[in-house]
Amino acid sequence: MDQIIPFINEVGFPIVVTLYLLYRIESKYDLVV
Repeated sequence: MDQIIPFINEVGFPIVVTLYLLYRIESKYDLVV
């Protein structure tokens, strides 16, 4: 369990940022169309 938590901290943050950016791009794309 102690090895999984740092893995989630390293991998989970970029995933959250990526999903956030995709959401922002999608909302801007809807404004253009």
